[in-house]
Amino acid sequence: MEEAREVRTTCPYCGVGCGVLAEVAADGTTTVRGDSDHPANFGKLCSKGAALGETLGLEGRLLQPEIGGRRAGWDEALDLVAEKFSRAIAEHGPDSVAFYVSGQLLTEDYYVANKLMKGFIGSANIDTNSRLCMASSVAGHRRAFGEDIVPGVYEDFECADLIVLTGSNTAWCHPVLYQRMLAGRRERGTKIVVIDPRRTATADECDLHLALDPGTDVLLFNGLLAHLVQAGKIDADFIRGSTSGFDAAAALASADAPSITRVAKACGLAGADVETFYHIFADIERTVTVYSQGVNQSAHGTDKVNAIINCHLATGRIGKPGMGPFSVTGQPNAMGGREVGGLANQLAAHMDFAGEANIDRVSRFWNAPNIARRGGLKAVDMFQAVADGRIKSLWVMGTNPAVSMPDASRVRAALAKCDFVVVSDLTRTDTTRYADVLMPAAGWGEKDGTVTNSERRISRQRPFLPPPGEAKADWCIICDVAARMGFGEAFGYQSPAEIFREHAALSAFENRGERLFDLGGLADLTDEDYSALAPRHWPASERGEQQMRLFGDGRFPTPDGRARFVPVRQEATAFTVGTGYPLALNTGRLRDQWHTMTRTGNVPRLMANAPEPAVDLHPADAAAHHLRDGDLARLSTRFGFVRARVRVSDAQRRGQAFMPMHWSGQFAARASAGLLSSPIIDPHSGQPELKHVPVRILREETGWAGVLVTRRDIRPTGFVHWSRHAVEGGWVYELTGAEPPDQGILLSRNQLGVQRQDQLLEYTDRRGLAYRAAVIDDGGAMAEALLVAAPDQLPARDWLVSLLATRQKLSTADRHALLSGRSPVPMPAIGRVVCACFHIGANQLASAVASGCDSLEAIGSTLRAGTNCGSCRSEIRAIIGKGRPQAAE
Repeated sequence: MEEAREVRTTCPYCGVGCGVLAEVAADGTTTVRGDSDHPANFGKLCSKGAALGETLGLEGRLLQPEIGGRRAGWDEALDLVAEKFSRAIAEHGPDSVAFYVSGQLLTEDYYVANKLMKGFIGSANIDTNSRLCMASSVAGHRRAFGEDIVPGVYEDFECADLIVLTGSNTAWCHPVLYQRMLAGRRERGTKIVVIDPRRTATADECDLHLALDPGTDVLLFNGLLAHLVQAGKIDADFIRGSTSGFDAAAALASADAPSITRVAKACGLAGADVETFYHIFADIERTVTVYSQGVNQSAHGTDKVNAIINCHLATGRIGKPGMGPFSVTGQPNAMGGREVGGLANQLAAHMDFAGEANIDRVSRFWNAPNIARRGGLKAVDMFQAVADGRIKSLWVMGTNPAVSMPDASRVRAALAKCDFVVVSDLTRTDTTRYADVLMPAAGWGEKDGTVTNSERRISRQRPFLPPPGEAKADWCIICDVAARMGFGEAFGYQSPAEIFREHAALSAFENRGERLFDLGGLADLTDEDYSALAPRHWPASERGEQQMRLFGDGRFPTPDGRARFVPVRQEATAFTVGTGYPLALNTGRLRDQWHTMTRTGNVPRLMANAPEPAVDLHPADAAAHHLRDGDLARLSTRFGFVRARVRVSDAQRRGQAFMPMHWSGQFAARASAGLLSSPIIDPHSGQPELKHVPVRILREETGWAGVLVTRRDIRPTGFVHWSRHAVEGGWVYELTGAEPPDQGILLSRNQLGVQRQDQLLEYTDRRGLAYRAAVIDDGGAMAEALLVAAPDQLPARDWLVSLLATRQKLSTADRHALLSGRSPVPMPAIGRVVCACFHIGANQLASAVASGCDSLEAIGSTLRAGTNCGSCRSEIRAIIGKGRPQAAE
């Protein structure tokens, strides 16, 4: 038995880049906690990060290569991949192949994938799911600064006197950062303004919420720029000495937004609120504007980014403590991918294809005379090229485009018809079903390398578990294919440290300060130094110490050293809400889920808060469409349809709907937001419009409902709708159909896993409208249970779920109770889980409020709820608000 050990690593979820301590016990079990010494989180973790230890099981993991669905050896799989890619290149040219990669890759993985495609295959057809996340920020930074630079650091959130959060539900999506913002509010009175069409958990604790109409961000910030000019609140010296293009940008802003009244009307806001925001911004020097997917995921996302940056340049609020525009990324290594050229329009090390000198420089460094000489296909265009046959061979690494891409039905059809599809991943997904070759990749806890977070801080991901089965590191798989394609000399790496050194050396190669991205000071790290590398910012050049904030000296990496104002105007949305599609659909994240739930969906406590796919509607819209809370609805756009449960919420504005983006075919029948989303893209960044698409919504008529509680991992068929969520010991499947209940019973009964008839207990009522059954294992415990009834008539299932978890031998009374559908003894239910960190339910919170806990502090003291990542605070506050009158009585 091994000795217990603790490994310092980095969380694999969002771009905050939290430090994690993984403690591996002598028996191999792993627990995680926040690293109090890591400067990104100082020991804090969100609900997802805190549950990382619960994602390390091997259920569903890919453990060996497969070819055409059969098990294969690595040599056979790698030989076939190399042969198919080489043949496509020989017959159709290098642009006939493509890689679609992921912000989940480590920087070293990203580097060798980019080097293989652009340097040696000779095509730039490598793009990343980060295109869906932050490409508009990249394009906006490059237009304004000359390079993709986030100038600020997380400390600025605690130094600021004003934080503007636009298009960012930070309380849920980056809760550790949000707690740092709230700490600044408590300690220095920092004001927080939230700009978001929805009233989110982030808006719950702000000083001003601007619920603007979707897509009107450019107009709002153009109006701000015009106001700053009119009020004389600009920094004329900074503009004159460090920028260019101000007059044109200010003139267009004034023409686009001539008055606060016009801005307010066009944005759907109250004039007084717009005026308040403009005065606050104008008067408070220490201002940080934080933006995320609500800005980026737009057909005009780049213009939105530049409208924000323009306001900071105009006031000289950039690169100084508590000041600056701040793009917060969604993935753990979106920034690392940007550094190595993981986007199709980049080359490597913050160089691009715009200048022949860049191409020549990278070609000489890599000794790659066949290097790509122009940008490649961005994500949406890449899958269109797959669909029309221009791309013959596609390699998907660590991502799930069959779910996450917009117009996902078209993407799935493209994958199905592609000549040759390779997928390397941890687990089976909606995308792996299209793979001709499936290769098992190492996952978090097994991988070794670096990631870069949203503040340009490089941190190590260190392994503490061996790769299971035959899984390999991504960089190793890529290098093995490269060698078989004849490029072995350039890809003979023996370790990720060796790759990192080359990446760092390229960043410094012939870089005389023109590019701020410079890791030259790390290019000679020994293996031991790399292993022990502490979290640090870049630049880290040979010429000086690492730099935290950038641009504070008023110098920018443009040819003339000046930042550029970019004139932008408000443009119309790609599609107009109206006849046939009367609602505007917005998509986004839930607080406890990650991407397409390949990890978080298997953790019971992370599924407990929102166990089913749902669509949020304003009460008036629900009434107008004859929908009630809990109804099954069919949502349709020009691109496809999905089904989801209705959640009536006054946090939604009238005329708008919201649906989470997480559900895939692994967790529901047809609930992927990608099936509804528009493939319209930003002309500058190539990022698709995922935040606004016109939708129609209709009530789905159902005749029965069922619930299957089981240990088995299955995919039901033949139902109008199903969804599932993890519970302790197994899964709960929600089933429904349009048939009468008696037919629903027959359909549902077919899902039972009965080996012998003596294992089955079942009961059907005299009218044939209600059914209850249980399967008993050889040890006398319940293996699964099925309840079927008319809609809204199902018994509670809490007791059944508890039986599944305990696997206790059933008594005679228990068996009778199973058929009655009720627990033999009263069983208090905690209710829907509100605090995932400490597994505290709504009923527990309501009881505490009734007992006198009338504040967040009192709830935290009594139940601990809300005291860790804080992302449940808004829900707790709502329960307190509802419970106060009852408590008073």
